[in-house]
Amino acid sequence: MTNRKLRGATDMAGLGYDDRGLLPVIAQDATTGSVLMVAWANLEALQASAKTGELHFWSRSRGALWKKGETSGNVLRLRSLYADCDLDTVLALVDPTGPACHTGEITCFGEVEESGNALAELWDAIEERSRTRPEGSYTARLLRDENLRFKKLGEETTELVAALARGQEERVSQEAADLLYHLLVALHGAGVGLDDVMAVLSARRRRQGPER
Repeated sequence: MTNRKLRGATDMAGLGYDDRGLLPVIAQDATTGSVLMVAWANLEALQASAKTGELHFWSRSRGALWKKGETSGNVLRLRSLYADCDLDTVLALVDPTGPACHTGEITCFGEVEESGNALAELWDAIEERSRTRPEGSYTARLLRDENLRFKKLGEETTELVAALARGQEERVSQEAADLLYHLLVALHGAGVGLDDVMAVLSARRRRQGPER
């Protein structure tokens, strides 16, 4: 397992379970990177997660298998499972369908100050507008009109270049934010996800190193 991705029953059976047959599983939002919760799993739970596509754990208090969200409906849809370097902890990349904590908090750690997730949060907002298409929404309007998306993307690019050329630092920040927004909308309209772009950047970084 060179990249430690758990691809099947053999990989899962080879993990370093403790004397109770358990190991900790860290559930991480695949889009935002937020750590949602930590719980215990055994081989049966990991296999159930892989089979159903929804994260399962093992309840130590009940001595039984349980699916996260089986009561609340806030399941964690599984993208992939990874083992750590010692093979005794599993990272589950998931797409949450609601708050991960039974208290109603987004994560079991409450409100945690985070940085670097603004793009992911913006992407989530664009996806929400795409689903609901609320009346009067500028984002929904852009998603309906491909020509308008391309026109605004070109305009925002020109405005950013002009601000850079004039050395207008504050305006550069504003125009860059506008361009990023319109770029994300254009990507969504083209069926390209933010995680697709991030995957390309990660692959390039691994291949070329930070000093490209």
